[in-house]
Amino acid sequence: MTYLIRPMDKGDLPQVNEIDREAFPTQWPSPNYRQELQNRIAHYVVLYDDTHKSPVPEETRHQSWLARLFRRPRPADENTATPQYIVGFSGIWMMAGEAHITNIAVRREYQGRGLGEMLLIATIDLAAGLNTSFMTLEVRVSNQIARKLYEKYGFTQTGLRRSYYLDNREDAVIMSTEPIASPAFRENLRRLREDLARKLP
Repeated sequence: MTYLIRPMDKGDLPQVNEIDREAFPTQWPSPNYRQELQNRIAHYVVLYDDTHKSPVPEETRHQSWLARLFRRPRPADENTATPQYIVGFSGIWMMAGEAHITNIAVRREYQGRGLGEMLLIATIDLAAGLNTSFMTLEVRVSNQIARKLYEKYGFTQTGLRRSYYLDNREDAVIMSTEPIASPAFRENLRRLREDLARKLP
């Protein structure tokens, strides 16, 4: 298998919405990712399995034919016979030098392979490329797996939002990093990136 990451585009939205509903079934209202792509402070990436091909919807085939007819630029995934199979995505909001992680999600069938960690590294890289000073996020108090992953990458608890989640009024832990350009953070990221590269296909 080959896993690759690129910026999200509107052609990814049906699959992104599908993953979002699977990963966050109790979240309401669900995010409007079409609107997010037009949000100047929002930045999203998708992770796709380059060896998995999904059927081409009739609408997509029609759009591709029109693109060829009028010689308009096409997204990279329309240059192949079938669209790329999105297995996960992540995003940040940029606000005053801070990158706030809005979500990281991976299809259930692909979980347990280190792909969430791969997305987290890509998200940190994205934030660094946008000259972020530090990163923040919220995570459910009960989500110990995610909390341990974030701690591994230098996030520490800095606060608590009481009754933050609407479905069950669960608290959210606020986590933040030190400056991501600091030598300690960069060295930890380098080591973890190398460790993950040895584990992934």
